[in-house]
Amino acid sequence: MDIIGFLKSQFICHLLICYIFIVSGLIINFIQLFTLVLWPINKQLFRKINCRLAYCISSQMVMLLEWWSGTDCTLYTDPESYHKYGKESAIVILNHNYEIDFLCGWNFCERFGVLGSSKVLAKKELSYVPIIGWMWYFLEIVFCKRKWEEDRKTVMQSLLNLRDYPEKFWFLIHCEGTRFTEQKHQISMQVAEAKGLPKLKYHLLPRTKGFAVTVQSLRNVVSAVYDSTLNFRNNENPTLLGVLNGKKYHADLYVRRIPLEEVPEDEQECSKWLHKLYQEKDAFQEEYYRTGTYPATPIVPPRRPWTLLNWLFWALLLLYPLFQLLINMVSSGSSLTLASFAFVIIVDKLPDSGPPESIISDHRFTALCQSRNFRARFVMSFCYNGLKVRELICASIWRGESDDVFECFSCL
Repeated sequence: MDIIGFLKSQFICHLLICYIFIVSGLIINFIQLFTLVLWPINKQLFRKINCRLAYCISSQMVMLLEWWSGTDCTLYTDPESYHKYGKESAIVILNHNYEIDFLCGWNFCERFGVLGSSKVLAKKELSYVPIIGWMWYFLEIVFCKRKWEEDRKTVMQSLLNLRDYPEKFWFLIHCEGTRFTEQKHQISMQVAEAKGLPKLKYHLLPRTKGFAVTVQSLRNVVSAVYDSTLNFRNNENPTLLGVLNGKKYHADLYVRRIPLEEVPEDEQECSKWLHKLYQEKDAFQEEYYRTGTYPATPIVPPRRPWTLLNWLFWALLLLYPLFQLLINMVSSGSSLTLASFAFVIIVDKLPDSGPPESIISDHRFTALCQSRNFRARFVMSFCYNGLKVRELICASIWRGESDDVFECFSCL
């Protein structure tokens, strides 16, 4: 392994990346809070400033994909449509098969200069989450409670508020509503059969009401629908953890530009149109699995330097005082500080392994194993009574999911 690849896989590097993201994100959220005074005075200026501030947060995640992991992205599209990307507002329909498909959607936005103003339809609970959720709040992201009877008016009003948005924006939407799994697919196809709808092989049944309202509310504002289908070469299933470890992937993104005039205005007709679109997406997916390519011209949009420059700015701004603090603490000779450093280094160097046989029988450990699909790193203090381990501190890292969990317990 080369030195760069080795560094990318180190736990201490991951800690520093998370530190930069969290601290810079909170600083930006704090600045966004102060921009609220502009809303009653100059709403458009408020929006433009928050587009730039939001870019400072979301571009850090795109930087991990583009520069840290070095993931390549090949775009398959019509050359005539390619020149319109980034120059018009659009609704982007994405398939939802991978853990990082949202990140690839952001990467698509970044390559064409609309990352800061990109919009999504998100759960209401996310608006309370620091950094990303608060950023979205100031970006006027459309939030919903997933109860359509309650959401319809709220969603429509939020979308109508975007009609006078001063920036070109892309509205990213996962019409399937949730990530594809075999279990969800079986349930979805049972619903399709009950409703007399055509079955899909590689997608879930699309939820049409949200899409129809989006089209109705943004008609004459957005120019087109971008039907986007994402796959990864060699049947890879990329994860956020893989990206953080610097693993390189190769994404293939097929994008069809469909003028909004071709999308029916009537809600029922729009629903039929969307179902037909997903049948076509299924056919494109079938062809990709068979041939490894899409029926369009492959183009590689150039990386822009701004994601890297933004991250370097925050790294220099935040790491210098951190290192100064650490140097002062170490030079002071504090035993607690030295022990903390030793603990982090030991945890980082411990191999990924399963638990000792002697504690597998413990019911609390068994419950933890059953409740989380994890690989664990253990730091153990053994106090034997026969073969029984008396104390165990377990830092469990949930692999393959977007959230990490840390749990500690004692086996008495």
